[in-house]
Amino acid sequence: MVFHPKIELFGKLTGLVATVGLAVTLFAGSPTAPTYAKGAEQPKLEFGVVPDVQYCDCEINGTRYYRNSVSKLIDASQALNQENVDFTVQLGDLIDRDVESFSTILPIFNMIEGRKYHVLGNHDFAVKTDEVIDILGMQNQYYDFKYKNWRFVVLDTNDLSFYANPEGSEKYEEAEEMYNELVESGAIHAQTYNGGISAEQLTWLQDVMDKSAKRNEKVVVFGHMPVYPENNHNVWNAEEVTEVLEANDNVVAYFNGHNHAGNYGLQNGVHYVNLEGMVETEDTTAYSIIRIYKDRLEIDGYGRQGDRVLEIQ
Repeated sequence: MVFHPKIELFGKLTGLVATVGLAVTLFAGSPTAPTYAKGAEQPKLEFGVVPDVQYCDCEINGTRYYRNSVSKLIDASQALNQENVDFTVQLGDLIDRDVESFSTILPIFNMIEGRKYHVLGNHDFAVKTDEVIDILGMQNQYYDFKYKNWRFVVLDTNDLSFYANPEGSEKYEEAEEMYNELVESGAIHAQTYNGGISAEQLTWLQDVMDKSAKRNEKVVVFGHMPVYPENNHNVWNAEEVTEVLEANDNVVAYFNGHNHAGNYGLQNGVHYVNLEGMVETEDTTAYSIIRIYKDRLEIDGYGRQGDRVLEIQ
């Protein structure tokens, strides 16, 4: 799914974005492909991951410097273009609030060359569901795609939530029931900024996993919210999700954002990697280039995001 932003919905770009375009044009003379030492092992493929940009033209809130995400995303787009990654995934919360935020931040994200994929975050639903899907050029809220012998799966962790469904709808009522049960049990992730995954989506996920296993495909999954280890940011029915992911032995990693502090866990051969949020701090970015090799995935972190090697179990 190639991203085709409908920028006409928001009018002309601001002077700020025009300046950004000039900066990237000036940068275009830089090398566009990675250089490997002669004889060195080359990755099968590599992709960029950009978590929690969360831009808005808003005042600083604690450690969140919303406006500074513009310059951070410019830097990320330059680095990803220089590396000539196969594709790029943004892990949700591209904006913090206000539909107008998309008219500034989407053109910058779209400066990243090659295929681009979107994960939906809770803050993206500051815009009505049908509008955000249209703005991001998404055909579905959850989907999968293939590169070489790898299957990549994008989940919608906002599927059952209070903010992504109109009050009184079937999914809103399912969300209310799931949330109330968690509150009664004292679960730490019983938070209204989290969401759950519907039975329909879980069935779809199981089908994708089963077909991938039969095709001997390795799988990487992306979601906005974490599912493991236990955390107050986790998907409401996280255990149901991990059960599906761990049922076959071909799922290598699950990447997510949402918890801006980051996190990591390994369970039943699956690496659960919570990448740090770009919006945090005044001047330090956070994004990654992930390289896939025969026996491992290597996370090349930028800014606050640390490096990590994920061995294929």
